[in-house]
This record gives sequence, C-alpha cells and structure tokens, in this order.
Amino acid sequence: METVITIENLSKSFGATEAVKDMSFSVRKGEIFGIIGPNGAGKTTTLEMLEGILKPDSGNVDVLGLVPSKSLRALNKRIGVQFQATSIQKKMKVKEALDLFESFYTSTSQKDHLIEILGLHEKMNAQFGDLSGGWKQRVTLALATLHKPEIVFLDEPSMGLDPNARREMWEMIKMLKDDGCTIVITTHYMEEAEKLCDRVAMIYSGKLRALDTPEGLLNDSNAQYLSFDSADLEYDYLLTVPHVIRVEQDGHSFKVFSENQQTSAYHIFAYCHEKNIALKHFAFEKGSLDDLFVQYLEKEKIG
Repeated sequence: METVITIENLSKSFGATEAVKDMSFSVRKGEIFGIIGPNGAGKTTTLEMLEGILKPDSGNVDVLGLVPSKSLRALNKRIGVQFQATSIQKKMKVKEALDLFESFYTSTSQKDHLIEILGLHEKMNAQFGDLSGGWKQRVTLALATLHKPEIVFLDEPSMGLDPNARREMWEMIKMLKDDGCTIVITTHYMEEAEKLCDRVAMIYSGKLRALDTPEGLLNDSNAQYLSFDSADLEYDYLLTVPHVIRVEQDGHSFKVFSENQQTSAYHIFAYCHEKNIALKHFAFEKGSLDDLFVQYLEKEKIG
C-alpha cells in the first residue's frame, strides 16, 4: 500500500523540554491514522511538524514527497488542517467564511459538495459566533477540505462536543475517507480512536510506545485482565500477585491487569484454595483502548 507520510527519528525540543523524541512511523494512503496520548504527550507538536508549521530539530519528514518545512506553499495546496481552535470572526456568516476560504485556492472547490454532506444549508446565513460547538466543527471541517486535499490533519476534532455531536463528527470523518482522503487525527478520546482509526500510534512523553490496529493493540497483554467477584479477597493481596500491574475494585468486583494472566490466575486460585475464599464469575477479559491507555500512563509515571 502506498505511503503518503514518513517520519524517521523525529525530535523537537522547546528549551529544556523534549516534546518529541526520536519518533518514527509512516501513514498509508486512504487510512485514518490516529495519534493518541495524554495531554502534553507531543501529539500537537508532531502534527505541526507534519504540517510544516514547526521545523524539526533533527530527523526526516516526508509528506506526499515533500519536506514540509521547506515546501510549505506546495504542501498547503495538497493538505487540509483543522486546528483545535480556528479564529473566525464571530459576526462572519457561514456563507461568507466559505466564500472567503474558497478564494484562497485556485484549484477546483468542492464547496457545494461539502455543504450537502455536512448539512450546512440551514446555517449558511448564521453568524459563526452563534453556532453550537458541533456546528462550528462542521464549518471548520468544511473550510479545511474545500480544496479537495489529499491529506487532512484533524487536531482533537471532537474536543468539547457532546456525545451526539461527537458521533456526528465521526460520521463526517468517515465520509471524507470514503471520498479518498487520508486522515491523520489526534485525540485523547480512546473510544474515538477505537471506532474511527485503521491504525493507532500511542505516544507518551514524546516517545512512540505502540503502533498497531485497534484490534492489534487490544491483543497486547497490557489491555487484558482477570475479572471476578469475591467478598473476602483483599485488594492489597492482589497487588502482590506476580505479574500484576494494576487492580481496580468496585465493591466485591475486581479487575486485575497482569502481564501474564495465566501465572497470575494460578497464584490467585492457589491462594483462594488455601484460604478457603470463594471466587465467582471468574473470566479472562480483553480490555479497551482506554484500559491500555491507562496502563501505559501508569508505566510512564513509574518510569
């Protein structure tokens, strides 16, 4: 499959702070590629180097055969960017914003198509400042894709949206993919990454920690856990079980995350047999991306 983005050993610092550290990955044509991680992980810094806004301190960046920091004008004709916050005058009408941004491009505009698929007809005469968060995101998504870009970069596109508006945004992103666009998205919503992305890069403290399909990541032992109910088993004991990383307790229900489920389960069963402690509803479970996210975050804190 054709590769449209390649970064190799990418690094960027701001003073003494290393925002991105020796990062490498590639993005395939036509996929939705997610970059996820906690706040301050380096997601936006990575995106801005791909967009040509920031120049790397070291490493190589190739986007559509171009070096972004050296060919920004040529690149801007082929990519679209939706920032976390877009400065549009509050009094500007949606129609005026679309017409203004359309005038920036000499290539064929897909304004009418975007108005249709994003449902903007009813809001054309509305002022931008009067729109809800969801409608503002629709408008800025249209502005970012008026010129039929080959790649669209979306920085936290559903931040601040209510659950319904978030799912509407997901459907619109899928429509862009169906139109042949490659999409790179940053998010800290794990459900968003799991539902939307073909592949996901997890980054922490500027370093790439994992990269795979959502399903592949969920096969990681860090996202798997033992679940059971017990009225007598103690939380503190479970933390001492070999290979256990983390324990969650809700009343008498436990989730025990382990790097080796079988070994941890053996020790738990042996202990409960010795102490005559009953276990109910014992199961080997596969967690969510949110579980994996927390596990990597806990490891990062430990160092």
